[in-house]
Order: sequence, then structure tokens, then C-alpha cells
Amino acid sequence: MYEQTYPKKRYQKTLAFLKGNAAPPQTILDLGLYNPFSKIMIAEGYRVTNTQGEDLDFDRRALLQSKAELVTAFEIFEHLLNPFEVLLAIQAPKLCITVPLRLWFSSAYRSKTDLWDRHYHEFEDWQLDWLLEKTGWKIKAREKWTHPVNKPGIRPVLRKFVPRYYAVYAEKV
Repeated sequence: MYEQTYPKKRYQKTLAFLKGNAAPPQTILDLGLYNPFSKIMIAEGYRVTNTQGEDLDFDRRALLQSKAELVTAFEIFEHLLNPFEVLLAIQAPKLCITVPLRLWFSSAYRSKTDLWDRHYHEFEDWQLDWLLEKTGWKIKAREKWTHPVNKPGIRPVLRKFVPRYYAVYAEKV
């Protein structure tokens, strides 16, 4: 299974969190293009459809038309200008998301070469919780984890202790 062999800690933790809260088989609308984690979910028994790269700030038709039981959004909401409207548009009764947490010792990620690869939001946990509650979601489970890197310096040391990722499983109220 991928849990034991896939090298990325983030994927291992995300898969364990997903399976612990929404075991396969489930039909999933995964926000974002087909990616390595989509492949992992399919291999684990989920029936996955991805969005097609449309800008969800403007085009939410995929959310409105989907009949999926569960929407997943792994490292997506930080790239949206208006996650509030996206959360309101989701028709599925269940939601599983991860976001990078705001780190006091590091500024938000901003690619200098890719205009789409920027973090407009790096949440504190309470901010994401409040956003979910305000858009009609009841949080059923949450988890945080670190993202250590093997580099010298104070920030890499802090990354061993300060949680970087926040996962939430929620259901519509």
C-alpha cells in the first residue's frame, strides 16, 4: 500500500486522515487537476473525479453539478481568493481538506515564476474552523502535522516542532 511505501510524509498523513474519516469506497470530487495523490486515492479504492483546472473563484459549475459523496481539497484553499464562496457552492455532504498553516517565522509562499502558484491565505487553525462553520460545515475531525526539512538553519529546526499542515473532515449541517 502507498501508506507504507510512498515517500512523502504529507501524502502518508493525508491518506491516513482521509481513510480514518471517510473510508473507501466513496465517490470523490477532488478539487484540482489529476495529480499523484488522485492516483493514490484511486489505488486505495476511492472513485475519484478531478476538476479540470478551472479557476474556482469564478467558475464553480463542477461543484454545483457534482453528485460526489465527498469533496477533497488538498492544498487548494490557500490558492483561492474567495474560499468562502467555494465552500458555499459544494453540494456534497462531506468535505476533507488540508491547508498549510500560517507560520510566524516564514512569510506566505509566493512563486516568482508561476502566477497561479501563490498562497493568498495561509490559515491559522481557528480561521479555517470559523470559515467552515460560517459556510455551514460541522467539523468532525481535525489533525495537524509538521513538515521537517533536512537543511541547516533555524527555520528548518522550527519546522520539526511547529505544525505546518492542518487537516479537517467536516459534514454539512
